[in-house]
Order: sequence, then C-alpha cells, then structure tokens
Amino acid sequence: MRKISTVILIVLLFGSALHAQEIKNFNPDGKQITKFDQMGKAVDAHDGEIAYFEGTYYLYGTSYDCGFEWNNKTAPFCGFKTYSSKDMVSWKDEGYLFDASTPLWQSRCDGKTYGCFRPHVIFNSKNKTYVLWINVYDNVSGYRVFTGKSPIGPFTEQPEPKISINSNMPAAGLNNGDHDLFIDDDGTGYLAFTDWRTKGTIVIEQLTADYLSGTGKVVKAITPGKTEAPALFKRKGMYYLTYSDPNCGYCSGTGTSYRTAKNVLGPWSEGKKISDNSCGGQPSFVSTMKINSETIYLYGSDLWNNAAKNEALANFYWAPLTFAADGAINPMECLKTFAIKKSNVTHKALDEEDYLATCDINLKLQRTQSFTATKSGTLKSVEITTLKSGYPDQDLNMDFYPAAAGKINGTAIGKVSISEKEMGWSAKPILVKTNVPLKKNQQYVAVIYSSTTKGCYGLASSTIIEPKEMASISKDKGESFEVEQGKKLKINFNIK
Repeated sequence: MRKISTVILIVLLFGSALHAQEIKNFNPDGKQITKFDQMGKAVDAHDGEIAYFEGTYYLYGTSYDCGFEWNNKTAPFCGFKTYSSKDMVSWKDEGYLFDASTPLWQSRCDGKTYGCFRPHVIFNSKNKTYVLWINVYDNVSGYRVFTGKSPIGPFTEQPEPKISINSNMPAAGLNNGDHDLFIDDDGTGYLAFTDWRTKGTIVIEQLTADYLSGTGKVVKAITPGKTEAPALFKRKGMYYLTYSDPNCGYCSGTGTSYRTAKNVLGPWSEGKKISDNSCGGQPSFVSTMKINSETIYLYGSDLWNNAAKNEALANFYWAPLTFAADGAINPMECLKTFAIKKSNVTHKALDEEDYLATCDINLKLQRTQSFTATKSGTLKSVEITTLKSGYPDQDLNMDFYPAAAGKINGTAIGKVSISEKEMGWSAKPILVKTNVPLKKNQQYVAVIYSSTTKGCYGLASSTIIEPKEMASISKDKGESFEVEQGKKLKINFNIK
C-alpha cells in the first residue's frame, strides 16, 4: 500500500493544513506520551471512546486513579470519567458520569467482582436524551444503562436491559462482555458485544426505540471466537465491524481485524486484519464524526501498561482510518501525529514538551533533576507531577543540594516529604512548600527518593534536551548517579 504522509492526511480530511490542529500519539522518537488535561493531570479515562456531540469531543472511560486493581478483592472501584475538548488536544476534566463511591456501586464493581468497564454514550434524537451503557458482571445481561440530559451527565440508572443472548444463564458470571453502540441512518440503535459463553464470538442485537434494551433481533457468531472489543459503524452504505483479534485483556499489542456486511444483521464477510498490534495496544472504538463537510472514522486503541492490574498509566492511540477505492480499510500505519480541525476556543496553555509518566522510584532507585536559580532568594515551593502504584509503605522525599554540571556538589540545604496519601495512581501535579535559600546563577539538584519496600513512586519526564540542566538516575540507593541524556522531569521550581 502507498503510504499517506501526515500532511497529505491533513489535506485529505480537512482541506487545508493551515486550519488543522496536530494531535500527538507518540513523540518524534516513536515513544508513547501521556496526555494531560488543562489542570496538568494525566487523563484518566480508559477502555471507553471519544464521541462527538454538537462540535465538542467527549472522551469517556474507566478511571483508575483511586487504586482499582482487577482481581484485587480489597481494591475500590473508581468510577467512569469524561473529558471535553474542542480540538482533541486541550482536555477539560468534566468529572464522573455518576457517583460510583456508594456501597451499591462498590459492591457491583470493586475488586471482589470482575469490575465494570467500557462506558459508551449515544444521543437519542427522538427524546433528546443521552444514553450511557457500561459493561458489568453482577447481573444476567452484562450491562447497566443510564440516561442523562447532557453528554457529561449526571446519568441516572434505568432498569436492567434485556439481552437475548445468555438470558437463561446465571447472574454474576462471564455472560456478555465489552460492547459498542451504533445508530443507523434511520435512527435504529444496535448493540455489538462479546459473547463469553461462546468463548468470545461477536454478536449484534437491535435495540428498542429508546436505546435502553434489546429487542431480540440478533445475529450471532459473527466471528468464530477468541475475539472482543467490537466497534460498529457504517460508511457509504456498507457496515463495518472492527474487533480485537485475538482477545487479550490489558495486552499491549493485539491485532485489529474487521468484517463487512450490506445488512447490519448480516450476513457478514470473512475477517481481514489491518494491524498486528493495534499500534501498541488493544482496539477500543471507531467513532463516526461529521466535521464540516467531511466524515472521519476515528480509530482508538488503549496502550495498556503491560497488563498491569491497575491501568492508570495506560496511554492512547487515536487516528482516522483510511479506505481504499473499493471500501476496504487500509492497513493501519500507526501515525505519530495526525491533524484535526483547529479550535477557536482559547484554553489554558499546555506544556509543549511530550511527557511520559512512569513508576520506578523505590528503596533502591532514585532520580534527580537539576535547576539554576535565576535570582537570589528562596525556593518557596516545588510543583512536581507524581503518582504512586502498588501501595508504597513509606513517603516520597526530595532533598536539595548545590550542584555542578548537574551533579551533587556539597551538602543538603533542604528537604521535604510528600505523603503517599496525597497521591493518586494517575499522574498529577502536587505543590510542595519549601524554604530553601538560593544564590543567583548557582545550579542546584533535587534528589527524589523513598525508602518504600512496596510498590513505587512515579514521575513524568520528557525527552527535550536542555544543555545546562539534566536528570540522572541511581539504582544503588544514591551511591552513584548516571546522567540520562536528554531527559527532563516534570518539575517546576518557584523562586521568590
């Protein structure tokens, strides 16, 4: 297949590169980046979708910041979050779709259960209601359904939907799994989902007019099994179904295949693979978006964190699918960047650097970041973007030293601690008050460490090279440090 460059893709989709906004999936070196919201917090919404309502993008997903861990009986359920954006770059945290902290929702979704996942929202134009479906495992159908008057909620739960597949099976089992919602041109709604009782075949069932339940009109076994994560859409009279091939929950690099049909209830074609690794993740959604006079089919995959039971560090891959002249989906190219309509709305400025949040600070591993005082005075505070994972049993510490060429050159002149209770599992900035005397043009270094024997603490770092400043790492409890060329930690030093 002839490769399509990012610039050509911009022109094909939106007519002019001059009015396009660049969305980044990977940095120039091809490495993952963490997306941050307008407040500098890592976007914490996974395994959901991006929907487009009335000129605004809405990202829906499962939250992991509170410490949910799959199959950990003591882990709480965090709930479902949504973010809004005019350009898919600057994201506003809109909060939770509903209050999941109640005893009822904790009993349905916490670590003692299989969990609750994959929020999808559609709009019912007949009754002007937004409809939310989530995947659960505490009932027979495998789903809970809600309605709301706004894309961001709050959403109110409705009666359990009736799904014809596995309707005679016991509750609280692996009946029906992850899903997608689709509205046809005539307003008819459909649910595409995974049937776990047939070891992962994909099923489509027509929905009632209010989109709150199934009708029993269904096509079974569209795939032969060992598949999941379906996404259903329509293009030029043809129906498409993409899916994870094979199924592999929380895996970093499963394939994406698709099938086509002239009728949404089949028959469906044989499968064709368009990616062997879903650009480093697992397919999550394909959203149809009409922007100006163009229609795009935005593909998304979750870049899972190596099957971690808590996926707060998971990232995202988003890019439009492209199609051949005969309607076939072209093999995916895994674009580092793509472009979309530029927003006319002014948002809070974001960092230009591409940061990645990771977790590795523990009893043995320490990190440092140098900085130079721009004036004589006092280091009043430090804003550090940090996180925790795996239940650390000691706090995170930061010591300050004079430095030369980025290395410690003298004795400690200050020290602060950050309680593990202040941190979430998703990266976010924490402001720490300090009182460290500084001299103009003197270089200093902050050493970040912990004596925890459990879990780890994490920081966000970029690969932007700053010749005068540097980050370093120690793997021997601070006995020696090795400079990490081109690395910069996401820390702001506030000098008064």
